[in-house]
Amino acid sequence: MRRLYAKWMIDWETRLTERDTNRVVRPFEWGVEWTREWPFVNGNYPRAETAHESYVHELNEEIVRNSEQFFSYTTPSDYRLEQRQVELFATRSNPQNEAKYRKQKAAFLRFTSPVATPYPENNLANARWFPAPEKKRTKRAVVVIPHWNSDAISHNALCTAFNWFGISALRISMPYHDIRRPKELTRADYAVSANVGRTIDATRQGVIDIRCCLDWLEQQGHTELGVLGTSLGSCYAFLASAHDERLRVNVFNHASTYFADVVWTGQSTRHIRAGVESSIGRESLRRAWACISPTSYVDRYAAKKKKTQVIYAKYDLTFPTEYSLQVIEEFKRRGFDFKHVELPCGHYTTGETPFKFMDGYHIVNYMVRAMGQMYPRTAPVSA
Repeated sequence: MRRLYAKWMIDWETRLTERDTNRVVRPFEWGVEWTREWPFVNGNYPRAETAHESYVHELNEEIVRNSEQFFSYTTPSDYRLEQRQVELFATRSNPQNEAKYRKQKAAFLRFTSPVATPYPENNLANARWFPAPEKKRTKRAVVVIPHWNSDAISHNALCTAFNWFGISALRISMPYHDIRRPKELTRADYAVSANVGRTIDATRQGVIDIRCCLDWLEQQGHTELGVLGTSLGSCYAFLASAHDERLRVNVFNHASTYFADVVWTGQSTRHIRAGVESSIGRESLRRAWACISPTSYVDRYAAKKKKTQVIYAKYDLTFPTEYSLQVIEEFKRRGFDFKHVELPCGHYTTGETPFKFMDGYHIVNYMVRAMGQMYPRTAPVSA
């Protein structure tokens, strides 16, 4: 029975990873021009292509050594809440019906991202605001970061669930996702792609935008803060938490070690590997993306008092289970205050019934309990 279940689950997971026909194989690029405005560079990147690989590797080493500077920023001065119509911003080849959302309006936090890109749509950060009901509202708030290629509705139900327990939620749109997606794209291709420099820049922007959201939440009186990240959002969440002590409660929903390993071996990133592997090998890519790999910042994360939950899927073909288990073993070795949960499904099937309800239960239950332990005497946000 176990073998039959495993085969059924892997077949189901594979079908889900293959249902989208709009994945584009893009050519490999070092993307060194994206490093121009980064700390340590000051516009002085090599123009000769023969020097790009060594330049990117050495720059990664410098970033990891001085990551606090790399992920530093100036708090935006143009925070604003806007009421607007809810849109789906679908990424799938056969999206669900968008019409049912068009009668809804919601509040969205907007601000200019401290990281500027060539795309005006992407430079305006976006986060849907889910304040807890006034009678229940406390100083607790969670930043919610969905998965790669999520539409604008993904994870909203979790935000509503947090509200039931007096926890407000800010569901952020990652760089190049939903309303931030450039018009020439149908998917969030620029967030993770065969362009090495652009992928790093998008990750840096995502981490900094999360920290900007924390600044805004504090301005609203929310000082007891947590983060939930799923898949790519889990990577962003870990990097943000490793560099921001305000994130005391953390849930990583699907987790891995090296950014490059997931891209190289995951089913849903086969089109990226197809654009990369004829130009460089896995080890070179691992070094090129070391600065956005969670494993590079475990020591920094360990230095801060945090509560952590890691959720992984036994039949995950996108974040292969072996990497999630490596994360868990590393956390155990360091004596982290953490809990881990194994779901009997895969990466994509986590979003299917009944597994999405199991996942949601573990996420919300842990966040509520851990916040209660970390902040035992919370007060109303108006206090």
